[in-house]
Amino acid sequence: MSLYGQRRRANAISLSLCVAATVVGLAFLVVILLQLLIEGFGGLSLSVFTQTTPPPGSQGGLLNAIVGSLIITALGLAVGAPLGMLAGTYMAEYGRYSKLTTVVRFINDILLSAPSIIVGLFIYEVVVARVGHFSAYAGAVALAVIVVPVVLRTTEDMLLLVPNPLREAAAALGMPRSVIVAKVSYRAARAGLVTGVLLAVARISGETAPLLFTALNNQFFSSDLNAPMSTLPVVIFQFALSPYKEWQQLAWAGALIITFAVLALSIGARALGAQRNEK
Repeated sequence: MSLYGQRRRANAISLSLCVAATVVGLAFLVVILLQLLIEGFGGLSLSVFTQTTPPPGSQGGLLNAIVGSLIITALGLAVGAPLGMLAGTYMAEYGRYSKLTTVVRFINDILLSAPSIIVGLFIYEVVVARVGHFSAYAGAVALAVIVVPVVLRTTEDMLLLVPNPLREAAAALGMPRSVIVAKVSYRAARAGLVTGVLLAVARISGETAPLLFTALNNQFFSSDLNAPMSTLPVVIFQFALSPYKEWQQLAWAGALIITFAVLALSIGARALGAQRNEK
């Protein structure tokens, strides 16, 4: 067989293996989504959004868990996103070639790949153990630690894509560096920066392990940030493992809510990215 024939055979085998692997992966994904849709819609009702988590054997909803997740996620994002954005701005605009940037980028890559349960244990030891009780504040700090590396990497990458002639033109007009960053670089990379924040929200919205060690859970509705607070991922985890059918149905409904929320954020991030590419 000629060399050309051998290459065609090797290409056909490789292509077939890739297609087979893709089909297998998509099949598992479709099965999971179908099961989630069937079970999730079966447990979804108006009471899910209007009633709090019930005791065993009773009907109820996920109102306290949904509100708690929104509060803790918003706090974590409010703390982590500015830190990540400022650090990414320094690395892209001020210290692009400094040794500190190299060290920070290396540590950031480690944090990006670190298991979230490690973050939860760290915040438990630093915050919860010293304060003496679980709280929504501790949960927000844990989520903020997860948000920072995601926003930092996205901010740095997006700002590095801004053409240098834009900065040079602004500098030629006498603008100080801070104004150039705020008025030129941020505006040029605005869609990418927002995309990074949305990806960070999608990253933390389903985290369970960090909240188990920090915010714990609360069977009742609570807005006290200095006390344990119910969150949707933790409630799903606990209800899914329970022997009660009502709790299991609520767990499926909660998983469906989180899935739709993450999909919506992902679609929004992709839309912003496509808008940036068109510009």
